[in-house]
Formats: sequence, C-alpha cells, structure tokens
Amino acid sequence: MNKSKFIGEYSINASRKMLFPYISTASGLSQWFADDVNITEDKVYTMLWDGEVNRARIVSIKANQHIKFEFEGEDDDDLNSIEIRLEMNELTQEVYIKITDYSDLDDQEVSDLWEGLIHDLKEIVGG
Repeated sequence: MNKSKFIGEYSINASRKMLFPYISTASGLSQWFADDVNITEDKVYTMLWDGEVNRARIVSIKANQHIKFEFEGEDDDDLNSIEIRLEMNELTQEVYIKITDYSDLDDQEVSDLWEGLIHDLKEIVGG
C-alpha cells in the first residue's frame, strides 16, 4: 500500500522548552499521544493504541526542536514515520507544532486524528 504524506501545522500557546518533554518522553507522550508508552532497554518506544502495540525508534532528535519516530513494520522498505517539529514564528513569537506523518491512513482520517491529538495536548498544557 502506498504511504500518504500528511503535513499539519497547529499553533499552540506554550514554549518549545515546555512542549518538548510532551513529544519526547514516555510519560509525556502517554498523556496525549497514545494510551500508554514505554521505552525498552534498547531504546524502542512501545506505544499502545486501542489495545494494539506499536514499536518505534527515534531516528532524529534535537532538544526543544524536533523528534522523528520510525515505526517497525513487516517490511523495512514500507515504514511509517512521524516527525514532530516545534517551530517559532520569529515575527510573532508564536509556537507551532508541525506534524509530518507518513502512514497508511487516508488524508481525512489522519487529519481528524491529529486535530484530536493536538486538541488533547492543548488542554494539558493550557495552550
């Protein structure tokens, strides 16, 4: 199946430094992104959604700026990935969360999914 590339940008009223733990730690991610998140000894994130376990590795990370996860799949050439960037508009000083999601979901499904997830994150951080 072909991957869809989804890009979404969401403004949020919080600093990048405050947001980064919510996108990079198991405890932060489990508050808004997945039902439960754990990190194994070999740095594999196990994320639970609706009773289904997904395993991901961090392939890129820069403190207070971005993180990229690649999800393990049956075929290494067909990996799903999610990149979460914390960007700041230098003119307005607004912080944006930029999501780049390569997945099997169609555009509307993934858009609805991220709208809900970012809404949950905003409620947690007050943004």
